[in-house]
Amino acid sequence: MPVVVTDSSLRDGSHALHHHMTVEMVRQVAKALDEAGVPVIEVGHGDGLDGSSIQTGPSSVPEMDLISEASRVCTRARLAVMVLPGIGTRPHIGEAAARGARILRVAVLCTEVDLAGQYLEQARELGLEAVGFMMLTHIREPAFLAEQARWLEAHGADSVYLADSAGAMLPDDVRARVAAVKDAVGIGVGFHAHNNFGSAIGNCLAALEAGADRLDGSLRGLGAGAGNAATELIALVLERLGINPGLDLFRLMDAAEFVMAPFMPFQPIPDRESITLGHAGIYSTFLLHAKHAAERHGLDPRDIVIELGRRQALVGQEDWAHDIAAELAKARAAHDGGDR
Repeated sequence: MPVVVTDSSLRDGSHALHHHMTVEMVRQVAKALDEAGVPVIEVGHGDGLDGSSIQTGPSSVPEMDLISEASRVCTRARLAVMVLPGIGTRPHIGEAAARGARILRVAVLCTEVDLAGQYLEQARELGLEAVGFMMLTHIREPAFLAEQARWLEAHGADSVYLADSAGAMLPDDVRARVAAVKDAVGIGVGFHAHNNFGSAIGNCLAALEAGADRLDGSLRGLGAGAGNAATELIALVLERLGINPGLDLFRLMDAAEFVMAPFMPFQPIPDRESITLGHAGIYSTFLLHAKHAAERHGLDPRDIVIELGRRQALVGQEDWAHDIAAELAKARAAHDGGDR
């Protein structure tokens, strides 16, 4: 089976842009990706359908307008959208399909895949390809993930993804998890990398070696945290392996350099903050809260992030950073008082 590459620049990249994507950006990037032969392009708010909010960051342009624009300029690529249970709803999915989406990626914590059931069912009712997208897969062992993948397959998923949402895995971690899932299901298996340890491309290689037939990337690695595996580098890897499914490497390189780069406020890299997020194994949404709490209490935000990781904080518990900061500050004050 040829490898299917999904470019997430216009969804995961939304995080790095503080969700201020424009119609012009979507028009140019989607057109360039389509012309380069990328078969799937994901579009929308970084937190999926109806993800725009004060808490996660409001979109500057209604997401449905972005989906419509991408659909208008793409002649070959299929459009994908993501939904997080509890955020996106049935009407949002229905409108996305009407605007041109053909694939629904249902993103759930790897410990809560049962939340995906009704969304997978709706995808099939609408004739959409249904994807079970398991997040934070570093927190559970391969055998556990294999069982969750079986559940997703049994409830209508056409493929299942393992997402290294915190960029916390190394190649051996990826290889073991993808292999276990591949052995457990009869549907496609994908991998979504983040680059917090600088190993996103190495992790994609490990996923391929373990049998993955789907990979996510984004132009220039634009994405949350330290960014994603760069789509142009994925194309190069597939070319060198002799399994390029039709991606135009030079067009992708040009798209990254001349189309995407001008829209980027910065180049995601494994800096001290994203490295710490990967080390702690928590999602990038915690970072801003940790920074604010650290400033208030005179702490190093890395100490807060590491403690959040020790307590296995999950998406939706970002406010915990402020409680932890208060505890750390109190402990420091008691220690300093005892030294006097």
